[in-house]
Amino acid sequence: MKKSYIAILAVFILLFPATIYFGGMIPGRGYYITGVLMILELMVPFFMAFEKRRPQARELVVIAVMCALAVIGRVAIPFPNFKAAYAVIMLAGIGLGPEAGYIVGAVTAFASNFFFGQGSFLPWQMMAYGAGGMLAGFVFRKGAAARKAWIIAAFGFLAVIFWIGPLLDSSFLFFAAAEMTPASVIAVFVSGFAVNVSQAASTALFMLIFGVPLLEKLERIKIKYGMMEG
Repeated sequence: MKKSYIAILAVFILLFPATIYFGGMIPGRGYYITGVLMILELMVPFFMAFEKRRPQARELVVIAVMCALAVIGRVAIPFPNFKAAYAVIMLAGIGLGPEAGYIVGAVTAFASNFFFGQGSFLPWQMMAYGAGGMLAGFVFRKGAAARKAWIIAAFGFLAVIFWIGPLLDSSFLFFAAAEMTPASVIAVFVSGFAVNVSQAASTALFMLIFGVPLLEKLERIKIKYGMMEG
């Protein structure tokens, strides 16, 4: 396994939970500090992905463009719980790798919440959004299956239902639930299921329509400029 893959798993499993835990002890708007720290932590596996060279400016621009598209996909679409952000985040992971997918997801949560409102849930959102991009990058790291629209659409649907959605729902258990019991855990996940289904349907739809064309454009850019290679 690549060193950058090991690093990003370590960030997700160990470093992010610790950052969220200790960041919650910071008074006031400590979630801003926590969010910035999480983005900085993600830069380590991202830069490790390039191995013996530094990333070029155009590679960082592509990441920034994917972040902007994901933010637009969340902010500009007026329908609640029917957004394109998850689709763009996971497509970034498929097209550019799990390291880039995680960064796009985390930055999207951080930036788009300036429109929706920041709060103590921000670091948890950054972790969940980024985890979606990371998972997509790992699942499709060989690239072949991503050429079929129905495959990536089905993956997007299932990823929201069983991965991103539950990660987001679990934040309620830590920030709002009076106590954590089997009944309260079940109630939280059941109450969030309808929202997750709606988000999953929108993600699948956008990936079905735009997934393959966007991945083809990313592939052409990568080939033309030799981008995202170690």
